[in-house]
Amino acid sequence: MKLMVILPRVPFPLDKGDKLRAFHQLRELSRHHEIILFALTDEDVHPAAVGSLKEFCSEVVIFRLDRWTIFRNLGRSVFDGRPFQVGYFVCSAAHRMVKAVVEEHRPDHIYCQLIRTAEYAKPYKSISKTLDYMDAFSKGIQRRISIDPFYMKPILHLEHRRLLRYESQIFDHFDHTTIISEQDRDLIPHPERGKIRVVPNGVDTEFLRPQQRHTQFELLFHGNMSYPPNVESVHLLVQKVLPLVWQELPAVRLLISGANPSPAVQRLVSDRVVVSGWVDDVRENYALSEILVAPMQISIGLQNKLLEAMAMGLPCITSSLANNALRAIPGEQILIADTPEQYAAHIVALLRDQAKAQALSRQGRDYVVENFSWQQTTALLDDLMSS
Repeated sequence: MKLMVILPRVPFPLDKGDKLRAFHQLRELSRHHEIILFALTDEDVHPAAVGSLKEFCSEVVIFRLDRWTIFRNLGRSVFDGRPFQVGYFVCSAAHRMVKAVVEEHRPDHIYCQLIRTAEYAKPYKSISKTLDYMDAFSKGIQRRISIDPFYMKPILHLEHRRLLRYESQIFDHFDHTTIISEQDRDLIPHPERGKIRVVPNGVDTEFLRPQQRHTQFELLFHGNMSYPPNVESVHLLVQKVLPLVWQELPAVRLLISGANPSPAVQRLVSDRVVVSGWVDDVRENYALSEILVAPMQISIGLQNKLLEAMAMGLPCITSSLANNALRAIPGEQILIADTPEQYAAHIVALLRDQAKAQALSRQGRDYVVENFSWQQTTALLDDLMSS
């Protein structure tokens, strides 16, 4: 099958969750299909991106959204009723480029990642189409309303209403729809949301595997450190959880790892809190750490940080909200906490009981290996699109 894939970002380097999902899905789908990739971007393209993607795409077309185009797109969204994060990516020049690619390659199927790209597939009634919602964006925005500054609340309320309407309306324009977890599927406001196929994220369990470690940090938080749910979570960890841990174990150190640390994250640096920024090999910071703590409060979707850490053999502590998507067994494969006191108690217990930490590490990795390989998860998508 000739498959055209439309993405809102160039999936390289793998510094964001949607890029990671797209990259591995492209790689796996290319084993059975010809891939034509159309990717939008609002940032400079990495010098190695096109070469890396052409290893499994027969054609790579990139459309650059400049600042003026984005400003114009957002201005138009004020009046056309689309969610701002959909309007941000939609412009007539990109529509013309998509049309040219479709006419040249005549794909058998179009696969869109995120509602941000859905408008580009809508005109093609005769081509079968799949939309990957990935997350329930409307719920993510709703959760931000309570924690963002007051001046953002009117915009967030408006965006929430628009997302609810758009997530429902766009469903009927696609033959198939997918999403990352059952938790997110149940939040899509369409009466037939039960038809949305759950396609989880995966993890490369050969690349990410336990290593002999000379740890320098007891705790790790990893992710895109400009993403609001991650920023909010790491603030909770440093300001509410660690003071309780330090009462018992004063020498405990935290490594905050991941791309684009915001100024708010950088201000958390101290003699016991280190912010590393981007690392070329994600395994390095996992290998430097003993425990991953992910106190996600407003997260949606399946957390890659948990899959990666469990694959690397790190015991993990996270919220019940995050584990709703992962579905690991609390107390056996993962530890669950929903208050600073619970997080602190789990951290102290694991650091004092190596046998417990090792058992959690072993069972967590086994769970990920059995359920979350990219081959397994992308096969679900392939079967759906090929049906």
